[in-house]
Amino acid sequence: MKTNELTGAALDWAVAKCEIYPMGIWYDEDELPMVREDETSEYKPSTDWTQGGAIIESEIIGLDYDAAEGWQARDFDTQQITATGRTPLEAAMRCYVASKLGDEIEVPEELLDLAHE
Repeated sequence: MKTNELTGAALDWAVAKCEIYPMGIWYDEDELPMVREDETSEYKPSTDWTQGGAIIESEIIGLDYDAAEGWQARDFDTQQITATGRTPLEAAMRCYVASKLGDEIEVPEELLDLAHE
């Protein structure tokens, strides 16, 4: 799947893979998959500023907004990776995943349908 199309749990899973966290896929009460380390701690850097913000700071990811493109993120370390997203965290986490894993990655099957929402 293209990194710039990842959203939600699929994007969070990809970030966890970059961070080398031992995350698993758990299911909530509505049977929707989520990324978690255990039954209590949900990992969602694409929507949680305390998790995603730390990555933006440590990886020196720059953010800009363009009315036509939405949020844009750039990895200032390489100056080559850019990503877009509906939110600043989505764009930044896509940029981070692309810088670590490339423009396309394999995502667990149970997350594929959610990655396009």
